[in-house]
Amino acid sequence: QVQLVESGGGSVQAGDSLRLSCTASGGFFSRSALAWFRQAPGKEREFVALISRGGGTSDYVDSVKGRFIISRDNDRKTVYLQMNSLKPEDTAVYSCAARRTILTAPVTRNYEDYEYWGQGTQVTVSP
Repeated sequence: QVQLVESGGGSVQAGDSLRLSCTASGGFFSRSALAWFRQAPGKEREFVALISRGGGTSDYVDSVKGRFIISRDNDRKTVYLQMNSLKPEDTAVYSCAARRTILTAPVTRNYEDYEYWGQGTQVTVSP
């Protein structure tokens, strides 16, 4: 059974850092592109960051560029989101997602293209 489990969320103050982790079960991880999305109360789900299957391509929403870093460890079947200089507007439920793909496939920010999802972890940033 395919499963993604996030951890690392919490309540912090503006300017602090958090590192989210998302660990997968099943054999699909190394063949998948991975992404983080977030959803704040009353708002649409928003793309945050992605990393390609091979790890050579990453992409970020403009609001987190220079502050967040996505990485992956295929041996641990884990994708990370290092979040620095957090702001109150980063408050949301963060979910990881995976998309099986071929090595040369283009990356995508579209949540509909992702097959597997974690349950989400809450990040709350106070002023």
